[in-house]
Amino acid sequence: MPSGSVSGGSGKKKTGAKSVKAIQAAKKNSGGVRGLPKQRQIPWMTIGGIAVVVVLVVVIAVSIIPKYQSQQELSAWTPSESNQDPSVAIDGVVSIEYPAGQHVAPAQRVAYDQNPPFGGPHDAIWATCTGTVYEQPVRTENMVHSLEHGAVWIAYNPDRVDDAAIDSLAAKVDGRTYMMMSPYPGLDAAISLQSWGHQLEVDSADDERIDQFVEALRLNQYAYPEVGASCSTLPASFDPANPPPFDPSAPGADAVPMDGGTVDGSEQLPADMQVPAGS
Repeated sequence: MPSGSVSGGSGKKKTGAKSVKAIQAAKKNSGGVRGLPKQRQIPWMTIGGIAVVVVLVVVIAVSIIPKYQSQQELSAWTPSESNQDPSVAIDGVVSIEYPAGQHVAPAQRVAYDQNPPFGGPHDAIWATCTGTVYEQPVRTENMVHSLEHGAVWIAYNPDRVDDAAIDSLAAKVDGRTYMMMSPYPGLDAAISLQSWGHQLEVDSADDERIDQFVEALRLNQYAYPEVGASCSTLPASFDPANPPPFDPSAPGADAVPMDGGTVDGSEQLPADMQVPAGS
């Protein structure tokens, strides 16, 4: 056979071998079958973990940031040595100075000058004010004594406030010491807030002045007479589950006047009821 034919056959074999090796190398580099590129696995667990963390951060931010902002806003209404009565800057607050420690007997009534009252003579026994939400109206003379101890009393007209508003108000009171709340039939406003010597009437439970009033006057040592006095129940004297009832009628001629003095020349405060401030 001519030498040219032999060398040609040998060249074809070498070329074929190189082609096979090239194809195998290509498959190896592509990872694959049928020459398709190798697919990367998606790290679903890592992505899921990151998503959970992001959701938690958002939830925490949504719940904490508004509370923080609210606290920051209320801090302007916190009493201090340099700003002893921040309530003077709250629009609508009425302020009157009343003497303290003027007590009346359980059967006596007081001819209060405000409705609801927020100072003046009061029952010797205070109403429980440990974040107490009364479902029924309570005797006014007992409620006023609690104000003397530094409590804030939220009264509302049951004919002008719906259930949602009552729940909103109750959330501000329930379980928070030196706070109390009760219905007050015949109230001119929808809602009225009282602390000793201070009152604020509002039309809505969403009014921002409610929180401002509470921040400014609840346990404000500069604004009530009996600092350190208790708000807890007096056993056998006052039952918050069955408090003395509210009397909607006008006080009679024998009612104790606001100065705690006399009516028609007769003494209205028994000697044993003239208890000094601090009780």
